[in-house]
Amino acid sequence: MNVISPVETQARVRRLVPRAPAASHEEERLHRKQRLAATFRLFGRYGFDQGLAGHVTARDPEFPDRYWINPLGVHFSQIRTSDLQLVDHDGAILIGNRPINTAGFTIHSALHKTRPDVIAAAHTHSTYGKAFSALGTELLPLTQDSCAFYEDHAVFDPFSGVVLDDSEGERLAETLGSRKAVILQNHGLLTVGDSVEAAAWWFITMDNAAHAQLLAQAAGPVKPIAADIARKTAAQVGTDLGGYFSFQPLWDWIVAQEPDLLD
Repeated sequence: MNVISPVETQARVRRLVPRAPAASHEEERLHRKQRLAATFRLFGRYGFDQGLAGHVTARDPEFPDRYWINPLGVHFSQIRTSDLQLVDHDGAILIGNRPINTAGFTIHSALHKTRPDVIAAAHTHSTYGKAFSALGTELLPLTQDSCAFYEDHAVFDPFSGVVLDDSEGERLAETLGSRKAVILQNHGLLTVGDSVEAAAWWFITMDNAAHAQLLAQAAGPVKPIAADIARKTAAQVGTDLGGYFSFQPLWDWIVAQEPDLLD
């Protein structure tokens, strides 16, 4: 029989308690950057990388009009905390010496401007996200997991090419509204959260929900969960705090597997 030590029990309990406010901007900045680097490593493991596409950002805690982003051309599986670059809403690179994804700047700048509550935003060209986005529809509440997005995501259409124009970024932010996610038609998925952990988890689980729906619909007629039950379940599993907690086991695992991400 496996026996869990008191120390291990306390460690597990601490992970299920909301994190105390950081003592300084520097401490919070490091926390966000480390979780951002871990997110890229996890996304690499999930196969969310696609050439130069994909970007995840985290708002700087001291300067809310600036955010940290991945450098262009560095594979997700190799990104370290020290590789992250700081940019402002004008696209100026304040920390870092590599180019950034222009579409990433256009999208994230508009989101961070429009949603001061958003700490992090994630978008990649994941396979199931792309496949589902071609349907041009919202996710159905087919499972408990997909209920996290019930009445809390939208579809951004039509596809008009790579998002390089400021007006497109603004239109995307307007479509997102106060929701946690948006399906970019013929493009992919985008999620946001009030922590890096939540935004990352929402992307991972939304891609999984898209995969599950594609499989279910390919097998035959589906039976969505009733609206009142889906709404109740969304309140149980769709909170940002729930997203934050769901990320914790992934954080523990990826840091143990790839501790160099903290460099």
